[in-house]
Amino acid sequence: MKGGWAGLLQRAGGAARLRVIVLLISVLALSGADTGTISSVSVNLERAFGVSNTGIGLLLSVVLLTGAAGTLPAGVLTDKVNRTRMLGYSIGLWAAATVASALATSFTWLLVARVLLGIVTATAGSSVASLTGDYFPPAERGRVWGWILSGEVLGLAVGMVISGNLAQAFGWRAAVGWAALPSLLLAWAMLRLPEPRRSAGGPFYASAAAARGAQEANCGPAGSPAPPDSSVKGLGRVGELAEQRHVRPYPDLVLHFDPAGRSLWWAVRYVLRVRTNLVIIVATALAYFYLSGVSSFAMLYVQGHYRISQSAATLVVVAVCAGTVAGGLSGGKVSDRLLRRGMGNARVVVPMAAVLASVPFLALGFSSGPLLAAVPLLVIGAFFLSSANPPSDAARLDIMHPHLWGRSEGIRSFLRTLLQAAAPIVFGFVSEHLADANGGGEQGLGYTFVVFLAVLLLAGLAILPALRTYPRDVATADASIHAITAAA
Repeated sequence: MKGGWAGLLQRAGGAARLRVIVLLISVLALSGADTGTISSVSVNLERAFGVSNTGIGLLLSVVLLTGAAGTLPAGVLTDKVNRTRMLGYSIGLWAAATVASALATSFTWLLVARVLLGIVTATAGSSVASLTGDYFPPAERGRVWGWILSGEVLGLAVGMVISGNLAQAFGWRAAVGWAALPSLLLAWAMLRLPEPRRSAGGPFYASAAAARGAQEANCGPAGSPAPPDSSVKGLGRVGELAEQRHVRPYPDLVLHFDPAGRSLWWAVRYVLRVRTNLVIIVATALAYFYLSGVSSFAMLYVQGHYRISQSAATLVVVAVCAGTVAGGLSGGKVSDRLLRRGMGNARVVVPMAAVLASVPFLALGFSSGPLLAAVPLLVIGAFFLSSANPPSDAARLDIMHPHLWGRSEGIRSFLRTLLQAAAPIVFGFVSEHLADANGGGEQGLGYTFVVFLAVLLLAGLAILPALRTYPRDVATADASIHAITAAA
């Protein structure tokens, strides 16, 4: 394997595919950077506006709640309009809202400005999922999702580092507003990214090698001639394994018509009838609830619990973020490798095992006294927890017809975000009531992080039913692709 730039291009499958991956990583990094920023300047904001942990949680929750309200219409638009343009315009609005936040003179002003930040949350999830499905073949999606999802954590780390330093040097306004400029640059880049053709068994469903050979055509302007389709129509290796094992589809869920023109409410009913999708929604909602709560107060907890400076606390959080990125990259790669070796349930087994494995390490990490003992445990726990996301996101594409990707992700994001949005407020409220006898808020946060690990344990156990339903849902999606293609 080549190193450096040449090796990176080879692993990505070429310059055009690398461009897509970097831009999709950057889109998800925006929300992570925002969370990192608020976490880094939480002490400054508490002093500036006289608010408590619950108030800081509210600042983070309103973005998620706005995003939840917009995910369903965003999912509909994702299946119907140019996705790269929709993302570009929404990111431009996000930059404007960031500037408005930095100019806030009251807590109410800041709260209203942050409502506007929810726009990018609403459009990002469904668009990124749909674009990933059309740009990359099924066999590679776990690995590619690992790269793309690393954007959330990288954004969180970058937001904490940059915002923390800016807050110390220039105050909270500079720390909150710095992201506007890179956001405008990203909006410009997204508007210049060509929209890929939507496909159901087209060239993007070919093998990895074939997809790399065709990637220039697929990343070219929408409407340009597609290369010859040498692939087996369907869901690639996932569909092959289901067919080889004579897995029968659910007859009542096989589609015989293109779902692109169906209404949102029809899509809601259909998507929630796909059994594995419902399992994934529940499991990811519980996991993201925990992640949202912890990330919201990570800096406040580390600084207060270990009595260290903001710079030192930032290094601790960045170390945990590094473990998270490594886990995401590994989880997708491992699940794809197991899939190639014939484990048809790999994209279910890996997430379940990873979430359950994370719980004891996180419990020990938050319970450990010395910082040097806690950090390795938290890094390992973060590694396992993040390993679950890429394969589960790839599984969601496996079990749904491509023309439902946008709406199915919108529905999942809506339901997941409702629970996720509550986490900062709930964690903040509970932490204030679990503080120690001396009123140490950081102690209350530590207890809160441990108590809510029960939610993470439930998330891992919730995946169990998918071991039975996933193969049949894959077979159902594959049968729908065949039926619709034959009728066309």
